[in-house]
Amino acid sequence: MPTTETAPSLALELTSIRSQFPSLAQTVNGHPAAFLDGPGGTQVPQRVIDAISNYLGRDNANTGGAYATSRNTDAMLAEARGAMADFLHCAADEIVFGPNMTTLTYAMSRAIGRDLGAGDEILVTRLDHDANVSPWLALEEKGVTIRWAEILEEDCTLDLDDLASKINDRTRLVAVGYASNAVGTINPIKKIVSLAHAAGALVYVDAVHYGPHGLIDVAALDCDFLVCSTYKFFGPHMGVLFGKREHLQRFHPYKVRPLTDAVPNRWEWGTLNHECIAGITACVDYVADLGRRSLTIAGTAALGCPSGEARPSATSDRRAAIVAAFESIHNYEQELMNRLIIGLQQIPNVKIYGITDSSRFSERCPTLALRVVNQTADQTPLALATKLGDQGFFTWDGNYYALSLTERLDVEKSGGFLRIGLVHYNAIEEVDRLLTALRQILT
Repeated sequence: MPTTETAPSLALELTSIRSQFPSLAQTVNGHPAAFLDGPGGTQVPQRVIDAISNYLGRDNANTGGAYATSRNTDAMLAEARGAMADFLHCAADEIVFGPNMTTLTYAMSRAIGRDLGAGDEILVTRLDHDANVSPWLALEEKGVTIRWAEILEEDCTLDLDDLASKINDRTRLVAVGYASNAVGTINPIKKIVSLAHAAGALVYVDAVHYGPHGLIDVAALDCDFLVCSTYKFFGPHMGVLFGKREHLQRFHPYKVRPLTDAVPNRWEWGTLNHECIAGITACVDYVADLGRRSLTIAGTAALGCPSGEARPSATSDRRAAIVAAFESIHNYEQELMNRLIIGLQQIPNVKIYGITDSSRFSERCPTLALRVVNQTADQTPLALATKLGDQGFFTWDGNYYALSLTERLDVEKSGGFLRIGLVHYNAIEEVDRLLTALRQILT
């Protein structure tokens, strides 16, 4: 588990962090905007905006040309692959870029499905975003059987006994989320991978929601595929897929004939969104710089140095810096989440879905789904989101495409949830203002 040693560094640097995000300075009806909608997409630092703009203003070209801007584009793509390889801890040629996670998952499900038929099984879960469900359900047209891993309703966690019982010698793939985008549950991916691999099944991990909150290490997880979206961790609207090289080579994508058969490019169809990919390197470097700064502050504190005399970073390695960044992010977000949950529990008739026991907060990220018990027409998730929005609090209502979960919990027909999502650029003051606003709305 991460220690608390680096938690103060992120809190102390919050002014500097927030100053890098231009959008955070907005106001709504005279209220400062509080971006609590991170699960739907985080804001981006200026360096990401600059990287996209600079690419369009200088190097906008297609790949493979015998001239300068095309060569620069080739180099930029290679750099972005290297950045995401550091972020996920894999080889650069195991990184595939695409428009979004959903598109990438459909492409991969179509390719994997070429080898499947009647008698084969795929296991999905009730906790997942539908982007890691529907692409696999589509294979039922080939005779594939889709099985469902159920949840424990009391804390919105996967029923691991049920999941394990449904993995057998006919299971070809287990599709599972790293963290729930609706209720914040973090799943024990390494254990699930072990169960699946013992039966000879592949594992496809949706890490879209986990990406901004925790360190991803595909080498340690040993998963076969993992997908994420950079717009969920301070970057542009792009999807990224990790696939073990052996799988990217042996499965056959649907593609146009001139496209190379080399990996990973055989999985990237048409002209990629080059300007946004340029922004991917910038967002990964933003995270890495958070880690370098926390290492510097920790080193300075250990030496007893004044803050103005910080020694150089203890590491220049990007992966090591990313590891340090997520330690700081984890600790700071846990502090915010604890404050928010305690405050919500003091508001009458508010029900929080998911884990609320502070001793188990390592099993969840700071994404909260809630509802008013016996809600009236002006207390539905949409009504609450609208009233909060008028005061500058950006939250979400509905099912967030976690359709199987809202149906399972019987809230789909009555508006789903109100979702509050925290990330590391949120401030304690924003949490306190939100709690005050909710109390005023509901009492």
